[in-house]
Amino acid sequence: MFGSPEARALHARYPAIDLHADSLMWSRWTGYDIHQRHEPPLPLAALGGHVDVPRMIEGGVGAQFFGLVSVPFPSRGLAAVIDEQIDRLDAAVAQHPDRIFKARTADDVRRAAAAGAVAGLLGIEGGHALEGRLDKLDHFARRGVRYLGLCHFSANELCYPAYGRGRKDTHGLTAFGREVVECAADLGVIVDLAHINKQGFLDACALSRYPPIVSHTGVLGAFDHWRNIDDEQLRAIADKGGVIGVIFCPRYLGADGIGPVVKHLRHIVDVCGEDTPALGSDWDGFIIPTSDLRDAARLPLLTDALLEGGFSEETIAKILRRNALRVLTDNPLPK
Repeated sequence: MFGSPEARALHARYPAIDLHADSLMWSRWTGYDIHQRHEPPLPLAALGGHVDVPRMIEGGVGAQFFGLVSVPFPSRGLAAVIDEQIDRLDAAVAQHPDRIFKARTADDVRRAAAAGAVAGLLGIEGGHALEGRLDKLDHFARRGVRYLGLCHFSANELCYPAYGRGRKDTHGLTAFGREVVECAADLGVIVDLAHINKQGFLDACALSRYPPIVSHTGVLGAFDHWRNIDDEQLRAIADKGGVIGVIFCPRYLGADGIGPVVKHLRHIVDVCGEDTPALGSDWDGFIIPTSDLRDAARLPLLTDALLEGGFSEETIAKILRRNALRVLTDNPLPK
């Protein structure tokens, strides 16, 4: 068991919500069983093997947003790849419904915690998965998807990446991208602005009727890297009532260890206040996570670092859980 009694007590009161892990990608590719306890298969916990139900429960993780990943080369069959990953979560829930709930709402997340289970939520990483069709977004929403990342590492029908294939820094959302943001609001799908270029980011914030998120990122005010977002972007999210999940990857944090994670969270608090920061690990996402947070069981170590850094219990509760719950509530599902 990791973390002090004080940290573990906080997790018992405020089971953490992590905004991004790509575990279902591994489940689809390799048959990775999220009900089995794993050890990361490579030195330094590289690439994958970071998340499963036993370690989430051990680490006080009450809810995990699973990123649904499709590689846009070739450009056909992308929606089917997303459906296959949703199928993997559905199968895991059917196998042990007492251990993992498929969740859509804040109330679902609370019910999972009350039952001693974890909540599995869904978010798509990259608007290319829509294959240029709004009806695909409706389809995925009906299957339980709660956020849509407009971009990943390549340009698509909606927008352009901060870095990668088709990068165009001066271009914002396309006409279709604007349609998608509007449609997402109607469907209760949260707009996720991880990976998108700055102009598209600001366009989407301006258009959003409900709070957007950045599911997994670092911040430029803590470390200068192309992957990280600047203070203008932080404020654009905060002004809409959204949240920003801090990634656990040293490459984007600036160094290994828990200290850099705390530094990025503190910068968000300093710029936006305590209602904006959240957790966005990117576990299982082809990253080497910071060594102290190399799997879900170790998350209370971060809570210890926040306590040692002078963060109040109220602020820690918001970082762990309350901010993400609020955004789920404030993006209403259609009646």
